Amino acid sequence: MSKRNISMLTAILFALSFGLFVMGYEKHALIQAQERIETHARIIEDAMWNYNHLGASEYLALAADTDSYESLTATHHNGDIFQEIRPDNANAFEKLLIRLGLIPRVPLMARVEYRGNVIGWVEAIWLPRSIYVYTYVFFAALLFYSVIFLYMRVLRAKHVLEDRVEERTAELVNANQALKREIDERISAEEALRASEEKYRLLAVNINDVIWTMDLEMNYTYISPVVTRMHGWGADEIESLTLDQLIDASSMEMVTNLLMDHLAKGEKTGDYNETVMIELDLFRKDGTTFPAEVTVSFVLGDGGYPVGIMGVTRDITERKKTEKEKQELQTQLERSKKMESLGLLAGGVAHDLNNVLSGIVSYPDMLLMDLAPESPLRAPIETIKESGQKAATIVQDLLTLARRGVVAQETLNLNAIIDTYRASPEHEKIMAHHPGTRIDFRLDPHLFNIKGSSVHLKKTLMNLIANAAEAQPAGGLIEISTESRFLDYPIRGYNTVNEGEYILLRVKDRGEGIGAEDLDHIFEPFYTKKKMGRSGTGLGLAVVWGTVQDHHGYIDVTSTKGDGTTFDLYFPLSRERVTEKSLGIDLASIKGNRETLLVVDDMESQRKIAAHLLGHLDYQVHTVDSGEAAVQYLEQNTVDLVILDMLMGIGMDGLETYREILKRHAGQKAIIASGFAETARVKEAQRLGAGAYIKKPYVIATLGRAIKEELRA
Repeated sequence: MSKRNISMLTAILFALSFGLFVMGYEKHALIQAQERIETHARIIEDAMWNYNHLGASEYLALAADTDSYESLTATHHNGDIFQEIRPDNANAFEKLLIRLGLIPRVPLMARVEYRGNVIGWVEAIWLPRSIYVYTYVFFAALLFYSVIFLYMRVLRAKHVLEDRVEERTAELVNANQALKREIDERISAEEALRASEEKYRLLAVNINDVIWTMDLEMNYTYISPVVTRMHGWGADEIESLTLDQLIDASSMEMVTNLLMDHLAKGEKTGDYNETVMIELDLFRKDGTTFPAEVTVSFVLGDGGYPVGIMGVTRDITERKKTEKEKQELQTQLERSKKMESLGLLAGGVAHDLNNVLSGIVSYPDMLLMDLAPESPLRAPIETIKESGQKAATIVQDLLTLARRGVVAQETLNLNAIIDTYRASPEHEKIMAHHPGTRIDFRLDPHLFNIKGSSVHLKKTLMNLIANAAEAQPAGGLIEISTESRFLDYPIRGYNTVNEGEYILLRVKDRGEGIGAEDLDHIFEPFYTKKKMGRSGTGLGLAVVWGTVQDHHGYIDVTSTKGDGTTFDLYFPLSRERVTEKSLGIDLASIKGNRETLLVVDDMESQRKIAAHLLGHLDYQVHTVDSGEAAVQYLEQNTVDLVILDMLMGIGMDGLETYREILKRHAGQKAIIASGFAETARVKEAQRLGAGAYIKKPYVIATLGRAIKEELRA
């Protein structure tokens, strides 16, 4: 057999056997892959049917990693994706083989059936690593057939040059081995070089950081293409970039000093390997700036001395934004916790003060009813009554601070509130204390209405005007304006703002302004730079904040030290009309007709006050000190009306008591009283059939009217 025939036969056998192996292995691997994907489909059918995303996710993630899937997707029969897994389990070399097509992307799909019905599909892109098997088999087969080829050549040569066959065979084997080693080394070196270059290229192009090098004169010798995205320059402009196009003069000086210090330190220690990091504001091509983190180190030559500079520049805009948002949220959380703690304290104090004030507020009404108009005692008693009412107003401020104040939901107009305040003694008193102050009222004549409490809004206006006047000790102008506005933009201090129509109340002064360090604290109770007792108690702006919150509004403050302050208050707009209301009440119209009343209160002083007031109104009054006592009394007696204290220290509260009373006397009439605000338990009692809710301390007109209306109901 000739040399040519031997070579051809060997090549044919090699190609045929290798091809058959590849075909058989591919078919076998594909069958196994399909069986695995069908197994996965069966395993997740229960999870897909029950929408158990977590269970399916954990299994599919494990399957994707184990079976070498580039992606593994579970889809409902309607096309919605139930779960999608995209593991990154290919190394850099395998990614290169994938790009070259040596590791193919093989699509697989299996139906997901639940009790015989198709409920979805599992689809995968499989990355078979058959290339490793083929490579191994290829070289093994190549070696095998090479041996056969050489063996057949030896047999042929044996007949021709039997004496030289051994020497020649040894030479050929040695030559082949040397050649193979050389080829393998060259191939390995070329592949390593290509992989390294590709890895660096992918890194430099795809990361978000700019990689750059400079000479010691601080001229760029290389800038990665990412600079076009980060700074906005085109690809053709990169090579001509200079450092002063990227940073300002002060930053240039800082970088230069940093590098010089780093260089001097290296000369002393002999170590130039230290890496330094610095944050700078860098320029974009359009002139805008952005914060960046720059990491810098020296490039060392053969002698270990610096021959250049290399660095990485990272855009940290999002990081700075996140840090700022986190700080703002932390500040809001701390402020909310502080307000909540102070509010709880204020609410508790207010409750105790209400009980103390009950006698001061309630008894003067009773005494005045028995005094003749010309009695010399009338004036001091009216003074006591007025003082008690002022103290009660302070208590209401504390309840507003605790956000437990009662906000009457009446329809009103802010312009009317302002006009009423302008004519009030409180306004005249403020203007008298600040004779150099002028107020410019710019009120929208077509202003819509709002829903709220005229008392609280008047108090809010008074606090803001007093605050503005005190900010201008030498006098000045205060501007007060109203307008209707559509609110669709964020307000400082609020995570979300409900978009819609609002009434804007603006109070603006040209005073000293508020420093940035104080602006975040001005609504905190008792936070004041003013002299206590002379310029208020420190509750004014805290009450303003509480009132705005209770009216479901927003407050925005802008101020510059030395340039004045502007308070913008937003209240939800109402298109309801303002209704007229009675300004007084005839006591004769609220007197009773000897009806029987039961007062339930755990405090003896409150029971005595209520009994005296109601006795003057011609009611027969019985009192008990607990809910249990009330239930026991009504098991043996009947009354026309029960007056229930909602909060009692021991035993049942007002709601529980009323429930027990209704079990024995269905439809029993009752009204609710409390020193706190109207709570969910008060509303639940009213839902069960109780009548009006009245605040303590008792006011005879309010109490009498509530009883009269409930008895008539």
